[in-house]
Amino acid sequence: MVVDDHPMWREGVARDLTEAGFLVVATSGEGRQAVRVAAAARPDVVVLDLQLPDISGVEVILGLRAALPDVRVLMLSASGEQQSVLDAVKAGAAGYLVKSTAPAEFLDAVRRTAAGGTVFTPGLAGLVLGEYRRLAAGPGQADPGGGAEPATPRLTDRETEVLRLVAKGLSYKQIAQRLGLSHRTVQNHVQNTLGKLQLHNRVELTRYAIERGLDD
Repeated sequence: MVVDDHPMWREGVARDLTEAGFLVVATSGEGRQAVRVAAAARPDVVVLDLQLPDISGVEVILGLRAALPDVRVLMLSASGEQQSVLDAVKAGAAGYLVKSTAPAEFLDAVRRTAAGGTVFTPGLAGLVLGEYRRLAAGPGQADPGGGAEPATPRLTDRETEVLRLVAKGLSYKQIAQRLGLSHRTVQNHVQNTLGKLQLHNRVELTRYAIERGLDD
């Protein structure tokens, strides 16, 4: 699904996606309408602009994820400002691209997002990782050198290994190839890890890993 208030841009993106083999189930130019339409159309991925005429892209993300908890939201915005990026990711966006991204890179980002990956315009990934590390180092965090409990105390070595690769943005297929496992085995490890950590999706799992420095 493509959500953007500029008709020519919206239809152009939808056309590019269709020509690349994706099924575009809906388009919308307004935030509230997008949430309603998505609940019926049930897209796997929503390509979403940050600036919409009625409500913000962040509000749309929250509405989409409330209606469709497993939906993957890829931001495609003219704004690359730090706060805009962080607000979108904290709301649950799986990735963030600026509109100057080359078409081939955009299509690859959609594929990676659909496969469960996290995708950012070069330069923005470091910004997001830095912010989560800053938050993780804030008040109330245990001192890593002084009696802190292990980063993932309830996970097996294999689950921790998979978690590290998830945090690096690898797709399940890439993780399976890297570790010599089947795609389904990787999915099972991720589902087990989500259950143990009481998290709900890959975005939350990535945040958890980043906050604990497991993406290094």
